[in-house]
Amino acid sequence: MSRGPLPSTLCLLSSLPYRSVGDKVRFLGCVGAYSTATGSVSLTHDYPANTNVTAVADVNLVLETLTHETLQQGEWVNVVGYVTRRQRATGKGGVKVHVQALTLWSAGPAMEVAKYERTVDEGLD
Repeated sequence: MSRGPLPSTLCLLSSLPYRSVGDKVRFLGCVGAYSTATGSVSLTHDYPANTNVTAVADVNLVLETLTHETLQQGEWVNVVGYVTRRQRATGKGGVKVHVQALTLWSAGPAMEVAKYERTVDEGLD
């Protein structure tokens, strides 16, 4: 019997609203905004198209490991963390899912987003 940490579940950002609070997840997202006031990063990944889901990652636990470049708008990042809350967003009818980030790192300049989407889709079938 292992007493190590639970593994994360690889998923698309758009599937986060279907995860339970407390689930440990790993996903890819594009930085939309970083709030220094709350220590949170808003992430999106519009795949499949028109899913309108935003992940709000609380990065207070990992601030010391983050760089300015990682938090820039448009940067693709990987996140491992726990789902902490789901809520309906006002206005455009989207959904926000809050995640406590355990780690967050850049996907790098050579990230092939379309290949990632196909790979995760195939793994979820």
